[in-house]
Amino acid sequence: MTVRINPSILSADFVNMQTELDRVATADLVHVDVMDNHFVPNLTFGPQMVQRIQDVSPIPLDVHLMITDADRWAPGYAELGAASVTFHAEAAEDPVKLARRLREIGARAGIALKPGTDVEPYLELLPELDQLLIMTVEPGFGGQAFMADMMPKLRRAREVVEREQLAVWLQVDGGITADTITVAADAGADTFVAGSSVYNSGDPTENIAALRAAAEAHAHAHR
Repeated sequence: MTVRINPSILSADFVNMQTELDRVATADLVHVDVMDNHFVPNLTFGPQMVQRIQDVSPIPLDVHLMITDADRWAPGYAELGAASVTFHAEAAEDPVKLARRLREIGARAGIALKPGTDVEPYLELLPELDQLLIMTVEPGFGGQAFMADMMPKLRRAREVVEREQLAVWLQVDGGITADTITVAADAGADTFVAGSSVYNSGDPTENIAALRAAAEAHAHAHR
C-alpha cells in the first residue's frame, strides 16, 4: 500500500508561504484547509490565496473545504487546478453529483466526515470517490489531540475498499504524529495530513521522512 504524507500549511508561516511550501517538497501533496468561519469557527484561505499557493507549490494541492454550501463553491477550487478537492458530507446537498462534477473538471473528489458523523451511509458512495477523509479531530483548528476512537470508522472503510477493490485513498487529518500515525496506518489509513509534527520543530524534510517510515512499517497488513 502506498503511503502519502500531506503536510498541512495551517501550521506554516503564512507570511513566507513560498518558502514554507519549498520546505515540504519531499511530501506527496500539500494540504490546504479552506475555512469560512461558518461551517467551522475559524477563517483561513479563499480562492485567491489558494490560486497563489497553486502557482508556487512544488507539489500538488490537496484542498480540504471546511465550508458551507460545498455544492456551490467546491468546483471553483477544482478549476483553480487543485489535484484533490475534499468537501464535507455535512455541507453537501448532493455529494454524488458534486463528486462527479469535481472529477469532470479534473480533480480527485474527496468526502470528509466529522468525528460525530457515521461512516456507514457513505460507504456505498465510495465508488464515486477518490478519497475518504476521516477527521481525527473536530475540524477548525490545528494542534489538537488525535481521537483514537475514530479508528473503527477507518477499519470499516478499509474493509469495503479492499472487498470491492476500489482505488480510494483513506485519509486521516488531526493530531498525526510519529506515534499516532502508526495507529491510523494499522487501522487502514494510507494518506496522512500532518501539520504541527511537520512544521513546528526540526527540519520538515526529516519529519516527513520519519512519518513516512513509521506509516510504512504499519501499513504492511494492507496491500
